[in-house]
Amino acid sequence: MAEQIDDTTRAYDLMEKIMFCMLTTVNDGELRARPMAAHVERDENMVYFLTDVDSHKDEEIEQNPQVCLAFADSKGQKYVSVSGTASVSNDREKIRELFSTPSKAWWDSAEDPSIRVLKVEPQSAEYWDSPGTVVSYIKMFAAAVSDSKPDMGRNAKVDL
Repeated sequence: MAEQIDDTTRAYDLMEKIMFCMLTTVNDGELRARPMAAHVERDENMVYFLTDVDSHKDEEIEQNPQVCLAFADSKGQKYVSVSGTASVSNDREKIRELFSTPSKAWWDSAEDPSIRVLKVEPQSAEYWDSPGTVVSYIKMFAAAVSDSKPDMGRNAKVDL
């Protein structure tokens, strides 16, 4: 019999699998989101990103460090929303650790002085883990014709 994994583990599993998210910050009272490549470190309870010193994220986070990370695998119908506190640093060792081939799209090397580490410490998360698009449509159709509610998979809120 398969062992049931706990909700915190599942939230982290989904974040690691999806890898990309929309990072939402507050800019002059308005929400602003942009896509980012996430480096999830569950043992540290941290999500890291590489960012550029000239981006507006630094200023927005300095003004209001509360952020939201929205991970979405729309084909698999799996989603995670993470609320946390962000900070930006010039930790050169962490930059070298996180720098990878895709990073070269923005910077020549990990030694580029404009690279910064954006660190998000998650406080809570909510995930939706459905059986997938085709199965979900079948369940919704079956529920509609039988006048019942479909079982669309797991949904849970967790403290991280």
